[in-house]
This record gives sequence, structure tokens and C-alpha cells, in this order.
Amino acid sequence: MLRLFRSTAVTAGCTAALGLGLALAASAPVSAHTPRTDPDRRYTAEEIHHFLEGFYGNHGPRPWERKHLVADQLKEKADQNPGFDVLLCAQNTPKRIDVGEVTTAQSARVGWATVTTHWRGGPKASFTAYVDLDGSRPMKLLDVDCGTSQS
Repeated sequence: MLRLFRSTAVTAGCTAALGLGLALAASAPVSAHTPRTDPDRRYTAEEIHHFLEGFYGNHGPRPWERKHLVADQLKEKADQNPGFDVLLCAQNTPKRIDVGEVTTAQSARVGWATVTTHWRGGPKASFTAYVDLDGSRPMKLLDVDCGTSQS
């Protein structure tokens, strides 16, 4: 009987702790989970830089990023260029990717940064990635300009 009581008490204690944890998580402020934007509800250069670093990662965007974090027009552009990765301006997977300083143009409602891909054997290439500044919508990659000089 004592074992049954102990088992019931432990189960009840664990359930109460789990319920308390869920209640605390549900009551967390919404701002902790939403991006910080400037007073005019535009994404900041810091937020865009963080987005681009997460989007490109070390070797390029994964299928999830390609599906959910790319504007429809850019997806169409990618579909029209089979055999060439429009988002990386390349045909292969780079060894490493670096995101440069972000510039924002509030009047154009866009931010951009130079993204540099490093390849095996030492060569590197750069392109420009563009992101919408509108903080009322989820951040997405708007366009990529592969015309940036290569070195």
C-alpha cells in the first residue's frame, strides 16, 4: 500500500510540475518570440544580418529555408534556372559562407548584404542578397544579384 501511495504521489508531483512549466511558457511575453523592429516597424540591419546568417548557414540554405523563407518571385526565378542554384549563384555546395555588413534603404524598404562563398581550393565568389524591411510580415529573401564581382 505504501508503494502505491508513493507512486501516486510522485506521479501527481510530476504532473503538477509539468503543468506549471506549460503555464509559465504560455504566459511568456509575446515580444520574446517576435523580432525587434525599429519604431517604424522595419527590420533592422542587425536582424537582417542574423536572418541571412541563419538562412545561408555554413553551406547554403536547406530545403526548409528554400520553401518558407524565399519570396515567391525568387522561387520562380530559381525554377526557371535548373542546374544553377540562384540562391547561391553557383552550381555546387560551397565550403563556407560569410555574410557581410548589411545596408538598409528605408525609402526603398529593402536591406541587403554581400554574401561571400568560399570554395575548395581557395577561390571565392560574392553576390548580393536582398531582404524586405517590412516588419509586419515574416522576413524573407526577396532577391539575389549574382552580378557582384568574383575573386
